[in-house]
Amino acid sequence: MRATTLKDAPEPQALGRQARTLTRGAGDSILTRMAQEAAKPQPARDKRTPPQSQEERSAIVNGFYAVLVFLGETTQLSLQALGTLFRGGVDLRDLIRQMALVGADSVWIVLTITSATGAVFAFYTATFSLQIGFIEAVGGTLGYAFLNELGPVLGGVAFASRAGAAIAAEIGSMVVTEQVDALRAMAVSPIRYLVLPRVLAAVLMLPLLIVLADIAGLFGGYIFAGIKGIPPALFVDSVLKYTQAVDLIRGLIKAVCFALIVGIVSCQQGLSTTGGATGVGRSTTNSVVLCVVLIFVADFFLAQILTQQVTSR
Repeated sequence: MRATTLKDAPEPQALGRQARTLTRGAGDSILTRMAQEAAKPQPARDKRTPPQSQEERSAIVNGFYAVLVFLGETTQLSLQALGTLFRGGVDLRDLIRQMALVGADSVWIVLTITSATGAVFAFYTATFSLQIGFIEAVGGTLGYAFLNELGPVLGGVAFASRAGAAIAAEIGSMVVTEQVDALRAMAVSPIRYLVLPRVLAAVLMLPLLIVLADIAGLFGGYIFAGIKGIPPALFVDSVLKYTQAVDLIRGLIKAVCFALIVGIVSCQQGLSTTGGATGVGRSTTNSVVLCVVLIFVADFFLAQILTQQVTSR
């Protein structure tokens, strides 16, 4: 073999031409493959419902199902309590004990909320009335609003927050500790022993609390209206002039309806408790939320039913 000399080595220009030829060939092959891939028919896209929409639909179905279950359980519990009342009655000692618990323990919160609300309402009403020179309507406006609306609604919400939560927590604790199962094993009806006394106590005590709420609200408004410059005698005369006994009756009818809501819903949430201590807290929270929402919804319909027409006062 002969040795390669410097003369026989390829020139740099030739090497460059070969490199450009190889690069151009590789690029052409890549472009050719990309064109072939683009020319291939694409598979049909999946037109099914995205997973997120399926989850939303499932959540809506579950929510609707939960509402139906709640309505069914509360209706059944109400009918069972009514049937137990007419068949076997209620233990008077249990009823008095529950009246003391749900009534006496709720007085302070009802009086605090309504008296403060009456004072604030009188502040705005008196300020506006002094500006327009119509101070004789301050007492009547406050009295009409409290007897028909503010007293029953505020008292019902306070009652649900205090007594309703206590009922749901107590019954829920008995459920998770299997005390309710023990009652059934001893042939003792949980409806007669647990539900009926609490519902009747709520129905009997809430109207009395609403009367106290009306008095506290008017008293708070009376004090604050006097501070704003409204003569006390004029305030009292305005209340007597612009309010009637029917206004108090409407408020008491609302109070009875709100008491039934609080009693039945709280007992239903307590009896449906599952999951130990965490479940008791969840049932208590659900009880308060449901009671407050249902009170406002019921108030809307009761206002339409009890007030057929607006009469001039």
